[in-house]
Amino acid sequence: MNKKTKTGPVQFKRGIQPFMVRDCALIALATGKRARTMKELRDYLETIAPESIYYHFWGSLLRPRFEDPEYHNDFASWCAHSLNDQVAAERLAVVDPAQFQSLEDLRSALIDILDERIDELDVLPTTNQDKQFEFISSDIVVFATKRIINEPSELKQVVPGLSLGSIFYHFIDARRRNPDSLDDFRSWLLSFGSSYQNTMLGVAEIDPYFTNLTTLRTNLSEVFSKSMQGGV
Repeated sequence: MNKKTKTGPVQFKRGIQPFMVRDCALIALATGKRARTMKELRDYLETIAPESIYYHFWGSLLRPRFEDPEYHNDFASWCAHSLNDQVAAERLAVVDPAQFQSLEDLRSALIDILDERIDELDVLPTTNQDKQFEFISSDIVVFATKRIINEPSELKQVVPGLSLGSIFYHFIDARRRNPDSLDDFRSWLLSFGSSYQNTMLGVAEIDPYFTNLTTLRTNLSEVFSKSMQGGV
């Protein structure tokens, strides 16, 4: 509380809290639900827990990708590699979860895509039992770290050294935690009023989905390094 920094006393006076850096891990949880056809996939999507949809889209960022990186979500990858339906795979592959207000909206979009494709097919392809789509749910475990950011200018030094779990937690998962759907970086900078508007615009331009966490960390570092040089 008594730390003397250029903007520290002002922050505390205005009631702005320091940025507490967290780390996280996404825990996979079996649901027992498996699909062998596109129709089964579609039907399970109607009732599967939202956390499962979250895992099959965003969870791939936290785990190694052994399939074609063209497919950023598990539904598209399964249609391509297990059902051998490239049309369905390509339609699902371009779905950007960041463009939806909620996981329920995303669910509806997925069902619409599958319904359209099912109507186009005379015979639905069926995969082998060992290639079924297994619905996985998820839970996020959050860890405290010793890193605390007291003022925005410190972001350019701290962000390059953050773990990928921290990037996921503060830049990806924050969007479903914060009522304004902002990542934690912009949400915190917003506390300073319009002082860091340009920085926030730079962060907003970063694509959170069609990339990987290492690239996201690099992009964030570049934005903070460039914008904080001028103080805004």
